[in-house]
Amino acid sequence: MSELYLKWMDRLYLFAMAVAGISLLVMTIVIPIGIFSRYVLNRGESWPEPVAIICMVTFTFIGAAVGYRAGSHIAVNMLTDRLPETLKILCARVVDLLMLLISGIMCWYSYWLCVELWEQPVAEFPLLTSGESYLPLPIGSAILILFVLERLLFGSQENRPVVLIGNHG
Repeated sequence: MSELYLKWMDRLYLFAMAVAGISLLVMTIVIPIGIFSRYVLNRGESWPEPVAIICMVTFTFIGAAVGYRAGSHIAVNMLTDRLPETLKILCARVVDLLMLLISGIMCWYSYWLCVELWEQPVAEFPLLTSGESYLPLPIGSAILILFVLERLLFGSQENRPVVLIGNHG
């Protein structure tokens, strides 16, 4: 059962990394289009800014889950590095439980935010509603919950081959 769960988390990790990467790529393409349109063509387009914001939110929330699983998030370890091994493990579990709590709260409230704004159109980008534009929040939070549960059940996954893709150090 654990290998099946880990295999699905590897797939989810790769998918989330691809989504975060594509959103970053789209954002870096769309912003110069908006700048070119405004300052060279003297015609400010309305769509580049909301698209870039949606991409940034997607990159942030989906990418945060990817960073958590890879252990590449920012951490201040000055105190915990000086603790005995048993206290280090205890502190790591407390952090994981707090992450689970925060991710759950974030998932809950962002889900209801999407529900409340589902029908509200985005004036600058009428293809999407406000609720749809906020979907990366509950989705990223749910992915983060799965990765936190994985860490709680099976330990850190920082050294799995799929997580080490691209690491040359």
